[in-house]
Amino acid sequence: MAAPLSASAVLKALRAEGVRVVEVGNWRTHNRDSRGPWGPVNGSIVHHTVTKGTAATVAMVRDGYADLPGPLCHGMIAKDGRVHMVGWGRTNHAGGGDPRVLDQVVAESYGTAPSKPTRGNSNGVDGNARFYGWECENLSDGKDPWPKAQYDAIVRVQAALCRAHKWSAKSVIGHLEWSNDKVDPRGFTMPKLRADVSERLKHPASWNPGSDQEEDPMAGITKRDIYDAVWRSDLMTPPEGRAASGNPTWAPESVLRNAASYAIRAEAAAVRVEAAAARIEAALAGAVDH
Repeated sequence: MAAPLSASAVLKALRAEGVRVVEVGNWRTHNRDSRGPWGPVNGSIVHHTVTKGTAATVAMVRDGYADLPGPLCHGMIAKDGRVHMVGWGRTNHAGGGDPRVLDQVVAESYGTAPSKPTRGNSNGVDGNARFYGWECENLSDGKDPWPKAQYDAIVRVQAALCRAHKWSAKSVIGHLEWSNDKVDPRGFTMPKLRADVSERLKHPASWNPGSDQEEDPMAGITKRDIYDAVWRSDLMTPPEGRAASGNPTWAPESVLRNAASYAIRAEAAAVRVEAAAARIEAALAGAVDH
């Protein structure tokens, strides 16, 4: 169990995790605290909105509707990955749920296969008091896609909360895992989401998947390694039979000395040729003058 994060603390946690946050109106004080407690919190619930259009969705989750006043969540995760904060405190997002699920979330005790809590039919626990809630913009018709930016934001939001509270990814559940009469979120599985949150928690909050630099191919290679690779390679071994019969002292260093000797002699020959050419040019010029 944990006290809920303050509005300032959750903003800090989200932004540290790389979440793009949009603050909507008086979200810090917009809540349903007058209708019941908020806290201690035990986890985070992911929902879908069954709506289309970010602006309309933000308005709906902030203000609610005739049968259910807002706010309907703490933040709405849009298609473009931005998280619109609409309320902080008690919100109408979870409703009643299974006390056995709550026990498993608190203990983070449910198994790795199928990696989800076991639901019952009980409806006796006030989830609005015990969970953070995040609505995600999606029609939930099986056709509306989950863009990469949106899914990444969902993972980052949940990781931010888990990191702040020192929870594991097993403190993140879907609404369908909390209550038997719910189906959200539809379009990805909660075991997959928890696996992605768990992977993120292995890295610093600033981690961006895929941004890890490629391993330096020269990492750990010494000057001696380079020397051996170049001068002791097959390309620099003596000609066939040379080491055995003609030059028992053959060594890579001799190759360098031999090459340097040829270069010096070539340079001297070039100088001599240049001097001879100058003399010939002078002689020809004298012949023309006479």
